[in-house]
Amino acid sequence: MSESVSGTASADVEAISTGIDDMYEAFLRGDRARFDAYLHAEVTVWETHLPGPLRTRAELDAYREERDQSGARPVLDGLRAQDRRIDVWGDTGVARYVLVAEPPGAPAEYSRVTDVLRRTGDTWLIVHHHAELLGP
Repeated sequence: MSESVSGTASADVEAISTGIDDMYEAFLRGDRARFDAYLHAEVTVWETHLPGPLRTRAELDAYREERDQSGARPVLDGLRAQDRRIDVWGDTGVARYVLVAEPPGAPAEYSRVTDVLRRTGDTWLIVHHHAELLGP
């Protein structure tokens, strides 16, 4: 993680990092409400495996409903962010990290991720998520 100069910025960096960990833990537990608590309603989601950019949480929800009903929701043994760099400028934060997804009985998959966040009150919400699959 990158270091920040002021105590407030350091606390914000830590809050963003902790939120990322909690969000992925929520995914592993199938706790969609907890996962979604980190997403802004107008979040854009661009990921290698998704069918084009999803421009709102409503579009993301529609994609997930269809995926889950078809039985294609990913099952993972682990999901973690590593090699983090988080910067904060006022009410804007950017988190860059490598996401490691561990499917059962298969090699780990690595994705390069950038999350842009906005502070809303005391909460940091992801307004843009971009993930590019790097491979095993």
